[in-house]
Amino acid sequence: MSVSLLPTAARRLEGKVAVILGAARGIGESTARTFFKHGAKLVIADIQDDVGHSLSNHLCSSSSSFVHCDVTKEKDVENAVNTAISKYGKLDIMLNNAGILGNPIFNILENDSSDFQKVLNVNLLGTFLGTKHAARAMIPARQGSIIMTASVCSAIGGIGPYGYTSSKHGVLGLMKNATVDLGRYGIRVNCVSPHVVPSDMTKELFKLEDGDEFPNVYSHFKCGDILRAEDIAETALYLASDASRFVSGHNLIVDGGFTAANQGFCSYQQSDN
Repeated sequence: MSVSLLPTAARRLEGKVAVILGAARGIGESTARTFFKHGAKLVIADIQDDVGHSLSNHLCSSSSSFVHCDVTKEKDVENAVNTAISKYGKLDIMLNNAGILGNPIFNILENDSSDFQKVLNVNLLGTFLGTKHAARAMIPARQGSIIMTASVCSAIGGIGPYGYTSSKHGVLGLMKNATVDLGRYGIRVNCVSPHVVPSDMTKELFKLEDGDEFPNVYSHFKCGDILRAEDIAETALYLASDASRFVSGHNLIVDGGFTAANQGFCSYQQSDN
């Protein structure tokens, strides 16, 4: 059974080809489903082979392909891009979504350098490699949209572990450099930076067991009940589509206003009420 496509006139990615790194679960999976619904042909790239194959088969075997991809290995990333070109003839969209949290430890003295390096390798080096090989395919066509999944941790400190926060700040700098470098070829580069989305990663961060209630991290905001992967997928759809044709170099923060607030003041207000 495949995901239903929208009517042709409503498809915002009709005729476009996308590679999604880290597409098997969470935000990546939701974005793959959204991109496909809007008419894109997809290369789903992940290290989780069984889940990735299942998602690709569920969407449509003629318009979706799965490739094993460890984003810390340049040959794997190169192969994901080459697969898009060989199967679908081009690459229009790259979503660098692969990421890990690392050990959820906030005390720098307890942080292990090998864990810090592992997080940087996946989150930052992987995004660099995805951007590099996307650019290789997009420069001759003189068009394309490269999207990087960053985080609210790219804008503020104190809410994520050291490796994760450092890597997401690095992703933001990478995006800005690539924006300037690739803009002359008509390639747009942007970040989408979510607040906490319920996922395996955030279960690890909050040390939740199956069945535990997700913590209320949205108490000051009235934008809805909770931020979901589908919300980030819709944001990525905007950045991938021609609706954002003049948007580049932007860190689109999706957090209900979290990073705009003085959290200490908000806590004071809340206790006062």
